[in-house]
Amino acid sequence: MNKIKVNYKDEMAYYDMAFFLKKYVNKDTIIICIGTDRCIGDCLGPLVGSLLNHKGFPLDVYGTIHHPIHALNLEKNVNDIKSKHPKGNILAIDACLGDINSIGQLHCRDYAIHPGKGVGKVLPDVGDISIVGIVDSSDNSELFTSRNIRLSLIIDMARVIVQSLFHVLSLDIENDISLESIERNFI
Repeated sequence: MNKIKVNYKDEMAYYDMAFFLKKYVNKDTIIICIGTDRCIGDCLGPLVGSLLNHKGFPLDVYGTIHHPIHALNLEKNVNDIKSKHPKGNILAIDACLGDINSIGQLHCRDYAIHPGKGVGKVLPDVGDISIVGIVDSSDNSELFTSRNIRLSLIIDMARVIVQSLFHVLSLDIENDISLESIERNFI
């Protein structure tokens, strides 16, 4: 199991993420963005999904601010997506909790996300590869509802993830994805 960790404030974070993801993302990749729009701390995934769709990302993206994929509909949505894309590899994106010194880190991993684990929920694993953003400390007793989580943090982290996903497609011309579309929408 491989992974990289970058801080969203690092100017090259998007590039490091893209370089890691380039061996996993291809024209058959499906993006599933997990979270809810009802909680600032947990809206990282849906915000990424909305930004990708707004910018015309050329791969299939599920989970947005308007149509979130969250604990209550996760299993049904993932099963529907898998039946619609039986050959697709899934890149799952979600917010998570971690050490207080890790807030702002983005982790790209070559394994699934365990959604809900940080808040004590038992949900199915999602994805073949994943990106998680650490948005708050797991020491916080309010878990994702903390008034300490700034919307600006979530927006800035989402922008880095979106930029990395557009950049990963530009790194591999053999993806059969329109480079014109990528260049036009690159952040």
